[in-house]
Amino acid sequence: MDAQHDGSAGAAADGAPHELTGGDLGAGLGERATLVQFSTAFCQPCRATRSVLADVSGMVDGVAHVEIDAESHLDLVRRLDVLRTPTVLVLDSAGRITRRAAGRPRKADVIAALGAAVAD
Repeated sequence: MDAQHDGSAGAAADGAPHELTGGDLGAGLGERATLVQFSTAFCQPCRATRSVLADVSGMVDGVAHVEIDAESHLDLVRRLDVLRTPTVLVLDSAGRITRRAAGRPRKADVIAALGAAVAD
């Protein structure tokens, strides 16, 4: 995704990729992939990001969009090193982070990142 890519995919301190579960997200993972958006209440770009991710998840079967209030989930924000909102994570079907970006993404970039996650 183009919007200030902030790391290859997101890895733990030991270099292993982060994996997220439905319990981490407070929602089920998508059958094929999940788009995770970290937002805050007064974040203007978060509204536009929500619209883009909802459109893309609606276009592709088996893809879920989960929005997380960063202020209410500080433990997860710290664990994943989320530094600004919006931050978008693309998870594969197993919950592994395959892509992450900060800032408002372009629809074409989300589709491309999602295609790579589904293909893996």
